[in-house]
Amino acid sequence: MPDETTDATPPFWQTRTLAEMTPEEWESLCDGCGKCCLHKLQYEDTGELYYTNVACRLLDLGNCRCSRYETRQKLVPDCVALRADKVMELNWLPSTCAYRLLANGQPLAWWHPLVSGDPDSVHAAGQSVRGRAIPERKADILDHHIVTWPA
Repeated sequence: MPDETTDATPPFWQTRTLAEMTPEEWESLCDGCGKCCLHKLQYEDTGELYYTNVACRLLDLGNCRCSRYETRQKLVPDCVALRADKVMELNWLPSTCAYRLLANGQPLAWWHPLVSGDPDSVHAAGQSVRGRAIPERKADILDHHIVTWPA
């Protein structure tokens, strides 16, 4: 009887660095949690960083994706385009962020869509901003909206 072992090739995120990934692979790392699209506060005097539950005006709070992704930086000038050479400098990326995890040599979470095969697993696992964030237009003073769950 022939050997029926499979040739299990490791997934791209386990064999390539962030800098080696194709644009399609890079984009697929985004789990669609929306946490990076929440407004953050960093106090100049202490350097302390705080997340709020206030979403960027372009974030679709239902699917936790940018509604104008291709033109986001024109519409929101301080929107940061993630790049492989900058990931380690962005201390505001949540600890669950695939870019941050991989840059630190850590595996993707079980609920990441690339691991689970299900684009809704990030929401089912309670890892997205769905149902927990408010639109920018409904926020008053950002300091009143500080939360701890995104980190």
